[in-house]
Amino acid sequence: MNRPGFEVADVINRFGKQFTQKYHPNSYQQRVLNALLLCRTSALGGHKEVCGCCAKERISYNSCRNRHCPKCQSSKQAFWVDDLLETTLEVKHYHIVFTIPHELNRIALLDSTGLYRQLFISVWDTLRQFGYTRFGVESGAVCMLHTWGQNLSLHPHIHCIVPAAGETLAGSMKHIGSNGKFLYPVKQLSLVFRGKLMEGIKGQLSKQGVIDRYQDLLKDVWKKPWVVFCEPSMAKAEHVIRYLGQYTHRVAITNQRIISIDEHNVTFMHKDYGDGAKQKPVTLDGVEFLRRFCKHILPYRFVKIRRYGIYSSRARAIRQKQNKRMVVRLNLKIKETVQQRLKRLTGFDMSLCPFCKQGEMKVVELLPRVRSPSGFYFLTQVKQL
Repeated sequence: MNRPGFEVADVINRFGKQFTQKYHPNSYQQRVLNALLLCRTSALGGHKEVCGCCAKERISYNSCRNRHCPKCQSSKQAFWVDDLLETTLEVKHYHIVFTIPHELNRIALLDSTGLYRQLFISVWDTLRQFGYTRFGVESGAVCMLHTWGQNLSLHPHIHCIVPAAGETLAGSMKHIGSNGKFLYPVKQLSLVFRGKLMEGIKGQLSKQGVIDRYQDLLKDVWKKPWVVFCEPSMAKAEHVIRYLGQYTHRVAITNQRIISIDEHNVTFMHKDYGDGAKQKPVTLDGVEFLRRFCKHILPYRFVKIRRYGIYSSRARAIRQKQNKRMVVRLNLKIKETVQQRLKRLTGFDMSLCPFCKQGEMKVVELLPRVRSPSGFYFLTQVKQL
């Protein structure tokens, strides 16, 4: 696996101190930036390995495992897809995306936790309402929050996996949808979604005592058309889950998109959807890059992937108890190490010697963390290894 020429950690190392002095990020944002800066460096410790065939040595440093780190998401994504496939119904699924007007970014900057929570509530209330009114079933969904656009702008939206099935009041499963072409009419979805989210936002602003300050904004947003996008269903559940798996553990920007960093600017590639999704470079001041990046650091412990209805944890547990075959299959499931599971899912063998491609790497020494004074100002001056 080739390391990119430039990384987000390099941007933090070069511009982090200037960004902190200018914008004063909160303590949690500083902790995230610190984690990304020190990921896979001697500061986090690691281990030394030796090949049993060619005797070559390799030093591997520990990962930060932060969910905002572009270097720590590939294995999590593969594991998430594998886990979801085990509990997914064998029916067609739809990919539905709920977006909001950019004017509501002001509300997100005021209270991101409140808006994102209300966004999840409104999306599921809308899907659940349409499931009952159109088909008389309790439907389900797996929903995931994204907050960014291609140029790191703030663009909150939710991707949903919705099955073409639901549970009736009698407790039986029923097929829903229209021959795989569409699940619900998107224009009606957008109207109901707009009403539910706006009602929630008004209630939230009223509790905070700032509703009067945002009356004009809310009126303008209400007049705008809201966009809900729904793709035709894919052939099998596995296809839509693997397709949507590309979205689950993405971060605001990957290291592969960064093409250059100089004394003042960062240049990275982005898709220009206004010009046929062509790949184009965009250049930002280094401090501005970090300011935009920090907009996409989710609130502390905020859950960005949620399951609802027949895909909720409670519903899955009930189905497992009722389905004896599923219980037997889960009990007989082979226990794997992380390395074995990663090899099965991705084909990447972590233990294979990268030099001779034949031997197996064995751990011969554990490397302790490099202890140092904590603090963002100090860590931004640490050289990336």
